Amino acid sequence: MSERLSVFKTYKLYVGGKFPRSESGRVYEVSDSKGNWLANAPLSSRKDARDAVAAARKAFGAWSGATAYNRGQVLYRVAEMLEGRREQFVREVADAEGLSRAKAAAVVDAAVDRWVWYAGWTDKIAQVIGGANPVAGPFFNLSSPEPTGVVAVLAPQESSFLGLVSVVAPVIATGSTAVVVASEKAPLPALSLAEVLATSDVPGGVVNVLSGRTAEIAAPLAAHQDVNAIDLAGADEALAKELEIAAADNLKRVLRPQAVDYFATPGTERLTAFLETKTVWHPTGSLGASGSSY
Repeated sequence: MSERLSVFKTYKLYVGGKFPRSESGRVYEVSDSKGNWLANAPLSSRKDARDAVAAARKAFGAWSGATAYNRGQVLYRVAEMLEGRREQFVREVADAEGLSRAKAAAVVDAAVDRWVWYAGWTDKIAQVIGGANPVAGPFFNLSSPEPTGVVAVLAPQESSFLGLVSVVAPVIATGSTAVVVASEKAPLPALSLAEVLATSDVPGGVVNVLSGRTAEIAAPLAAHQDVNAIDLAGADEALAKELEIAAADNLKRVLRPQAVDYFATPGTERLTAFLETKTVWHPTGSLGASGSSY
């Protein structure tokens, strides 16, 4: 019996629910921690970034309009599908980050749990940060959070999977849509996660995944007038400063890079980072001279 040839995996971008190659046709070599070749990843262009923003904007209306409970169900489904492909991700994370199998398994398990954690927050965050405000007058004053829109996310460079999930999940949990720039040196787990998202009831365009040179892709995203916010988790100090200046042109919300232990239980900071607060005033309807009201 002749020796069977392996079927090499072709990694592609994830834009608008589809898996295109980069419009430029470019790829770059991805290696493991020992310098061994793993795969060719798409080298995204500015055009790919613009296409991803257009897809995210198109998906925003329906995703932000879905009930919080429904978004929680979708995020939980991502965890289910990821659990079913656990062995694949353990292998990819081990290769990408130079970890032992046991440590890579701990990373993947934590990433699955992180999806579940944020799924549980979708219908609770409004009660935590919204509510009735006391005012001196015959009014009801109610504040409620709303998603900010399209968020560009520069995934952490070193934590290519758990860090990635930790910055993407809170964005979509609260109703925004995302354009994600995967870790430059270790993009493969992110590109494989896109395959999970595509089969997990996440509508096309809600999450778009690009791979390539972080600085090259991030620059047009930071300057894009239809991007409402940007998470700079994967940018170094010099790049973060440059992108923050570009983002100021249309007053984007900016979350600057910071030291994060991605294994620690996250707070609500990333959930609230990309929410706007809408406040509504309504007269209580005072009755008679006594000032009684209903």
